[in-house]
Amino acid sequence: MRITLKLFASLQEHLPADARNQGTEVVIGENDTPYQLLDRFHVPRKMAHLVILNGVYLNPPEREKPVFKEGDVLAVWPPVAGG
Repeated sequence: MRITLKLFASLQEHLPADARNQGTEVVIGENDTPYQLLDRFHVPRKMAHLVILNGVYLNPPEREKPVFKEGDVLAVWPPVAGG
């Protein structure tokens, strides 16, 4: 199945060179999990602070389960500090 992976801020460096708009379309298996997808792109799990699937936050335990459907969008942000 095909989904879109979007990586923001410092995580963008893990996207392929041809990525556009902070994202790339990827082909995954029906049993792939969000963490498996992030592992595939060498995104350190500790840096996947905010993980959003189609606008809904995924708690860390949910990231270990196959949750994807065709056309989904997974967006990931690192921890951010600021003031």
